[in-house]
Amino acid sequence: MFYSSKDLKFQLFEHIKVNDLCELPYFDAHSQETFEMVLDAADKIAVHQLRPLLTAMDRQEPQLTAEGIKVHPGMKKIIQTFGADGWINATFSFEEGGQQLPNTMHMAAGFIFQAANYSSSVYPFLTTGAANLIRTFGSQELIDKFTPNMYSGQWQGTMALTEPDAGSSLSDLSTTAYPTDHEGVFKIKGQKIYISCGDHDACENIIHLMLARIQGAPAGVKGISLFVVPKINIVTGLPNDVRTEGVYHKMGYKGAPIAHLMMGSEDLCEGYLVGEAHKGLSYMFQMMNEARVGVGMNAAAIATAAYYSSLTYAKERPQGRKVGEKDPYNPQVPIIEHADVKRMLLFQKAITEGSLSLLLYCSKLGDLAHAGTGETKANAALLLDLLTPIAKSYPSEMGCLSTSAAVQVLGGAGYTTDFPVEQYYREARIHPIHEGTTGIHGMDLLGRKLVMQDGKAVQLLMAEMLQSIAKAKSLSEIEVLGNAFEKYLQKAQVVTGHVLQKASKNPEVYLSDATLYLEFLGILVIAWRWLEQGLDAVKQLQKSSEDWDFYQGKLMAMEYFFEYELVKTSSLEKRLFSEKTTTITMKPNWF
Repeated sequence: MFYSSKDLKFQLFEHIKVNDLCELPYFDAHSQETFEMVLDAADKIAVHQLRPLLTAMDRQEPQLTAEGIKVHPGMKKIIQTFGADGWINATFSFEEGGQQLPNTMHMAAGFIFQAANYSSSVYPFLTTGAANLIRTFGSQELIDKFTPNMYSGQWQGTMALTEPDAGSSLSDLSTTAYPTDHEGVFKIKGQKIYISCGDHDACENIIHLMLARIQGAPAGVKGISLFVVPKINIVTGLPNDVRTEGVYHKMGYKGAPIAHLMMGSEDLCEGYLVGEAHKGLSYMFQMMNEARVGVGMNAAAIATAAYYSSLTYAKERPQGRKVGEKDPYNPQVPIIEHADVKRMLLFQKAITEGSLSLLLYCSKLGDLAHAGTGETKANAALLLDLLTPIAKSYPSEMGCLSTSAAVQVLGGAGYTTDFPVEQYYREARIHPIHEGTTGIHGMDLLGRKLVMQDGKAVQLLMAEMLQSIAKAKSLSEIEVLGNAFEKYLQKAQVVTGHVLQKASKNPEVYLSDATLYLEFLGILVIAWRWLEQGLDAVKQLQKSSEDWDFYQGKLMAMEYFFEYELVKTSSLEKRLFSEKTTTITMKPNWF
């Protein structure tokens, strides 16, 4: 068992109420029945195609040969399945051959795939993001030339941003596009590193959505443009002078290749301008923002798989006896009977299910921002903007700790390759780095998201939280937690006001603890999502005693989060009020 179908359906249908989306005209062809069919189809692919290759893809990592990067031979069939079954363009319109599936359901299906085998899930959804950029900003000619074969899985899509001297600081990228005699066609010269699925033999062509600076363009981010750069020239069928210089050998998620690419070594690399010149970064941010919530989901999925692996082990592994039982002739008990093991399992459950709640909530906000109208649409977009740094960073950072707890539950066995938790532990570590480091997202939250539209997004979030508090205080079962959360929210408002005051005094001081504020607000947001899950669990228990264990488990995980995790905001609060500037005062030569 690598995820809980029961919990996923609870989250979707009882908790965030995804069926509400079917009332919007864009999604009205769907119903709970079609949504459940999507989940069942995803489960079948995950169980029968992805999961069996989990270990093999880790052990047989991609290798660079004279012909390019070779990946596990099973990936070709998997990508073909995703293309043939319509997963790559499922969220796109009927007119484009898509299914107008809510992104919430696409993300839920992705969660299943990622929990089954993260490496294999990366390939098709990278193509989704790249194709989406072309269909959104590209000319009809580019759409017709590239997207059909991307949708079918014949061609792989990538996002090519990072360079040796331009990682998070994209304003410093140096890859250059030189105009040619053909309008919209440029010669590309430069290099890109850490390009996920940047080269492999499971598809016929690799289509890079690449950032470059047109010759003579302004310095900084204003001079960046976006190009489609195929590995194989789609007109001539010849190599497009995109050379794979190397493949990175990673600590985890080894089944998906990460390439180092050189473009234009022979002055033959052609790229096609997407949209208008010098607007490339704003275009790319569409894919990056979608990908950031996706990275959070990846992290939650891996941590979920680790949780269920450790839960299964804890139920089966006999060790020791309960405290107070001294008779050595009594049988040993499964380790799940021990309080400290239950603590580690509750920690994982609280992190993974709390994260999943937030991620699906954000996905629904994205659907409302896309297909909603009026104030609902505008408010959903604002809330999503505010929550995206948290949705990316909290599951990523805490997913590392959660998978570590899974290893700890297994003890020495968890440190061996006999069990998959060691692989999950390695694979979890990429997510605090992918799509912007945690520090970048902390600065994004403080530097942009809190203050946009004069703080309207924060006001919307606080209003949502106050509604949850009012509901919780009306139910005797969780009234105490509703009151407790209200006090934490009041403290958070004071902390936020204090932090914002620093902005006008000293921007460096203001941003120096941005990561800590991100952590602070992240814990508060996940506590809110647990309060919301608690509300739904109580309602279900009031209706029926069926599935009592499941809903009682929800209430205990909520209680655990409040008792063990939410209290951590108190120490963060103390730090955020401190006037000490240790990290600024420290000099490089003092280390």
